[in-house]
Amino acid sequence: MCLGIPGRVLEVHDSGGLRMATVDFGGVRREVCLEYTPEAATGTYVIVHVGFAITTVDEAEAERTLGVLRAMADAVTGELGEPLPQAPRDRPDAP
Repeated sequence: MCLGIPGRVLEVHDSGGLRMATVDFGGVRREVCLEYTPEAATGTYVIVHVGFAITTVDEAEAERTLGVLRAMADAVTGELGEPLPQAPRDRPDAP
C-alpha cells in the first residue's frame, strides 16, 4: 500500500543543494524533500509520499486525513516506521 500522509512544514532548509524541510505528521517528525512543491513554506501543509512532498493541502483537509490515518494505524506504521500519536483531546476539533 502506498500512502500520501499530510504534515505541517516546521522548517525549510538546504541540504546538498536540495530544498528540504522538517515536517510534523501529528507528532512524528521527518525530513522531507520539497523539490516538487516549490510553493511550500514554513506552516504549509504538504502531502508526503516516500520522503517527497508531492502537493500542498489546507489545514482542515490535513487534519481530516490524519484522523482517518490514525484509524488505520498499521498502514501508517508501515509508511512512517512508527504510529501517529493520538490527537490531543483538549482541542475542540480533535476527533
